[in-house]
Amino acid sequence: MSNILQSLSKTIHFSIGLTILLFLGLFFDNGGFDFDRLFWSWLFRYIHVIVGIMWIGLLWYFNFVQIPNMPKIPDEQKPAIGKIIAPSALFWFRWAAFFTILSGLILSWINGYLHEAMTLGIGSGGGKNTAIGIGMWLGIIMAFNVWFIIWPNQKKALGIIEVEADIKAKSARTAMLYSRTNTLLSLPMLLSMVSAQNLY
Repeated sequence: MSNILQSLSKTIHFSIGLTILLFLGLFFDNGGFDFDRLFWSWLFRYIHVIVGIMWIGLLWYFNFVQIPNMPKIPDEQKPAIGKIIAPSALFWFRWAAFFTILSGLILSWINGYLHEAMTLGIGSGGGKNTAIGIGMWLGIIMAFNVWFIIWPNQKKALGIIEVEADIKAKSARTAMLYSRTNTLLSLPMLLSMVSAQNLY
């Protein structure tokens, strides 16, 4: 077992294998599932939750761990963060944001509430459509921030794109402020999502 756990790739593959075995066990214990709207809704909700955990987990890592502790790291050790850890974390961060939005839109389309949610339930009675719509729009705004503000500024701040020192410092601040904006929006977004699933 330790051989599996020493490799991230083996760990993930083993986890996927266990997930498939669990799914098959539940599938056959239930006498099978129909591969209908309910199944595809479940599958895309599962994907949505997985990539959403990756996205918000990394957002909170940046804001609760990396950003507050950067001033405490000795200058000679900072390149390890800026050149190795941050670019890798930002890769997973931005693609998790993309696939969270994509899977959420597909999920809402499968379940037939995409239009009602995107119009915040106006004209369709509000309630669940308003709640999920607020969550979806907050998620879209946050993903926009990731791709079009945070990532372009982080490329300058981390030296992926060479810029002058004052632009680098300004870009780092802009990226931090928009990352904090996303942290601010994350709890209302999650409240809206969970409310739509459990309060209506």
